[in-house]
Amino acid sequence: MAASRALPKNASLVHKFLRRQDAPASAYQILDGLRDVGITAPPTVYRALDQLVARGLAHRVESLNAFVACSDPDHDDGNGFAICTDCGSVTEFSGETVRKALGDIARCQGFALDHATIELQGLCSSCRPAEVGNNA
Repeated sequence: MAASRALPKNASLVHKFLRRQDAPASAYQILDGLRDVGITAPPTVYRALDQLVARGLAHRVESLNAFVACSDPDHDDGNGFAICTDCGSVTEFSGETVRKALGDIARCQGFALDHATIELQGLCSSCRPAEVGNNA
């Protein structure tokens, strides 16, 4: 990824760490995971996270106060996350349908939308019990 090569060293280390994770990571989890490579202070992690978020390479999952690597750094604003309340997995979603829906909602409210992130909470397909007797 070309954007990763241009990153400062610490931001690159944090980005690689986030990409290896199966779930969102807090700044302190990132710090703990990168102590052995020389990142030893919270401000270092926060600066790196700020750089990654500004470049669209990572996102803050607000409700979890944690960060994930972006699954598609080329997408526009209007992304969201499906967060499983059982296993903690987070799946990023985005697309024209999401952007259009958010834009329509904002226009109906007379609101000038700059940025939006949607967070859905529920059960992922792996954690959701099989629906018995569903005729739908």
